[in-house]
Amino acid sequence: MPLGSRPRPSPKLCELKESVRALLGLGEDTAVVVRQLACTEPGCPPLETVIAVLPMDAPARRWTLHHPAEQITEEHLRTALLATPHDATNDAPDEGARE
Repeated sequence: MPLGSRPRPSPKLCELKESVRALLGLGEDTAVVVRQLACTEPGCPPLETVIAVLPMDAPARRWTLHHPAEQITEEHLRTALLATPHDATNDAPDEGARE
């Protein structure tokens, strides 16, 4: 891979990102990041999906769904986004966002 190029995000991650934007009514001036990460916590599946919303004029918000992105349905997403998000400056887990 040439220096400076990045792999394209998966279609599922792009779909989740657009769903987050629609469900929360976010404008283009708010960054939405959806990443699939390895989970190392006991009892956690090998992959989890982390969603971050980074508004220009408000604190960042973060949700963790304990499922690989490919297994997340619209209902999973809606339930997680209705739960209180993590404060991005506080790493204390939010039990309401766990599935």
